[in-house]
Amino acid sequence: MVILLHVIIALASIICTSIAYVRPSASMLKAAYSLVGLTVISGTYLVWSAPATMVHACITGLVYIGVVSIGIVAARSKFAHMELTSKNRI
Repeated sequence: MVILLHVIIALASIICTSIAYVRPSASMLKAAYSLVGLTVISGTYLVWSAPATMVHACITGLVYIGVVSIGIVAARSKFAHMELTSKNRI
């Protein structure tokens, strides 16, 4: 059951990060951060509870963290640029 929840949270974080990149906002970035944190917490629990069967999944988890982190950095940069541009117009 925990692994299903873990996968759902991870997929939701990828979707949220994609939305944050396309339409950057502070609330979407906070949601993306929260979902990544929940994914890491649930992944850590899964590895801790069954290390023999879950360690191979850590490589996939590291790739996930890398991809989502790049997406969040890009969305944050886009959001900061958008904020700076809107302040300069006033």
